[in-house]
Amino acid sequence: MTGPFLYTSPQSPASATGVVADVYAQVSADFGVKDAPTFVALSASPSLLTSTWALMRDSLLAGRASRTGKELVAAGVSLANRCPFCVTAHAVLLHATGDHRLAEGVLRGEEPEAPGDRALLAWGRDMRGPWPFPADEAPEYVGTTLAFHFINRIVSSLLSERMLPGGAERYRLVRRTAGRSLAGTVRREVRPGASLPLLRTDGEAPAWMDDGPVGTAYGALLTAARAGEELLSEEDAASVRASVAGWDGVTPLPLRAELPSRARRP
Repeated sequence: MTGPFLYTSPQSPASATGVVADVYAQVSADFGVKDAPTFVALSASPSLLTSTWALMRDSLLAGRASRTGKELVAAGVSLANRCPFCVTAHAVLLHATGDHRLAEGVLRGEEPEAPGDRALLAWGRDMRGPWPFPADEAPEYVGTTLAFHFINRIVSSLLSERMLPGGAERYRLVRRTAGRSLAGTVRREVRPGASLPLLRTDGEAPAWMDDGPVGTAYGALLTAARAGEELLSEEDAASVRASVAGWDGVTPLPLRAELPSRARRP
């Protein structure tokens, strides 16, 4: 499958069946984006696909907390992780909430004027300091940050930086128009927990998370992500850990279109 995908060639969503097709249908209905590349990139691993979607859906899309506030937190995470695809996507979604000036300001790297908005964006960047949101909304806000720390890494590893064909997202009119097309979906109420039956893994929710759908989804994603370690030999796992530990978080890793064999590994 062609498109924005790097290092992988996922099957066309049109050929999806089973739980993968079910996730695509929910993404289209609840997120408003048909064949969202972030989730298509995960389609080869139903356990990762279902848990990533469930965590994002039940933290960012569902619940009672402000969607604008959660988009600001997600934008802060994406800025910290230097994920231009994701920063632009959250700017478009802020346009969808009707906060056009805020959307463009975040994209330009400006601090929001409203103290509450400024605090949420800053907290998303580093998650330090007191929560700038009520305690009963913590699962949604914390779940959003954790979801996008994972999603940012998937996007940065497996997708190009262009969100739209030809890089059309660099034009403000395009961003605003894209946001307007999503406005109805963003304002629609999303029923919490509807994605949980799709999960293919389970796991214990962390102690700081309640036993609601966000905690369930996070536990499932943690289990699914950790399962990947079992695919590596101890030697390869040690190499990955050493590479990540020595990375400065800024310099691009030397990824190649064709990964080196063990014999040619640095």
